[in-house]
Amino acid sequence: MTREFVPLKSPHQLISTMQQTPLAERMRPHRLEDLIGQEHLSSPNSFLFRAIRAGNIPSLILWGPPGVGKTTIANIIANEIKAPFYTLSAISSGVKEIREVIDKAKFQTGVVLFIDEIHRFNKSQQDALLGAVEKGIIRLIGATTENPSFEVNAALLSRCQVFTLNPLGKSELEAMLHQAMEKDVFLKRKKIELRETEALLRISGGDGRKLLNLFEIVVDSIGEEPIIIADKKVTEIAQQKIALYDKSGEQHYDIISAFIKSIRGSDPNAAVYWLARMIEGGEDVKFIARRLVILASEDIGNANPNALLLATNCFEAVKMIGYPESRIILAQCVTYLASSAKSNASYLAINQAQAAVAEKGDLPVPLHLRNAPTKLMKDLSYGKNYQYAHDYENNFVAQEFLPDALKNTKFYDPGNNARENELRKFLKERWKGKYGY
Repeated sequence: MTREFVPLKSPHQLISTMQQTPLAERMRPHRLEDLIGQEHLSSPNSFLFRAIRAGNIPSLILWGPPGVGKTTIANIIANEIKAPFYTLSAISSGVKEIREVIDKAKFQTGVVLFIDEIHRFNKSQQDALLGAVEKGIIRLIGATTENPSFEVNAALLSRCQVFTLNPLGKSELEAMLHQAMEKDVFLKRKKIELRETEALLRISGGDGRKLLNLFEIVVDSIGEEPIIIADKKVTEIAQQKIALYDKSGEQHYDIISAFIKSIRGSDPNAAVYWLARMIEGGEDVKFIARRLVILASEDIGNANPNALLLATNCFEAVKMIGYPESRIILAQCVTYLASSAKSNASYLAINQAQAAVAEKGDLPVPLHLRNAPTKLMKDLSYGKNYQYAHDYENNFVAQEFLPDALKNTKFYDPGNNARENELRKFLKERWKGKYGY
């Protein structure tokens, strides 16, 4: 077997290659103790630190916002345990690539497979991992920005240790900037004055990777030394250099905000426009559909209960279909929700009820409402005088269901729309003035 000869790069070529590497990649730490933030994972007493030092890591899921260290931790594990290490992206890989890695792993020991954005794998793709993880053929490291309880198959999740990564705070993000100025082979040669950081932090949205790469763009754009980093200049450069739609940045949140507000404001035309902006920007189809499910309850609620049914079916449908056809399903749901009657009465009701819980604490359940499965409980009057609604006319009998400290407290006030007016009429007939109905 022959190997192709690859000549060594000259120092000039090496420097040129490094300059083409983004700052965030150049500053990626290779040891857990050098990681900024995530002290609950990187401290010497942490489970992960000890597991890495012992070279005996379990299969694990790293869950956290973008740019807080998930990929970095995976690379640190690869660097420290010296085991065969494979990387796949759930965006561009499928069952074929998974099986290729598993086939290679059968002839190696201690193989680690890192899958970025594992939440984008569908059920069949995740199932392809299950047997290899269960038998110990591979040790899986999955990175996700989504709650793994919802996005990772229960069987696979049960075989993985989940580590939650925290958002990076201002002090940690600023520490990353100072570290880059002091240690990066190119930046440390420049005279940089970090006068203001608010714009850098705001535009990067807490994403450490985006922060460092934006910082490098700003430094290179200013050019002349001393390079003074001030908010106004950062904003000007960012507007010129950064793409209009960034799925993990401020524009992402601005567009989803405009999208939701357009539906809430009953404007299907604006709503479908902002939907198109997200689709063209490559937004995760499940992220959009998930927001529609929330909106169907928060902003439509009992004014049109079918809205939640349609939104939930939309979410399930786009998970099966994916792009590009899911755009049609999303458009149907969006235009329906925007054209529907609106009510936030249920949303306000749960907010007020939770506020009452926070204010009053854990109030005791009235005795007549308590369950009484034993004789002792019955002797203590548990369930005594409870009136079974179905034994009465119209399946209703007036009795108190709230704790004494909250008697007559009204949480749900039906909205002023056709369906909730019917609910109001029903409640008024039953309660005859109680709760203000």
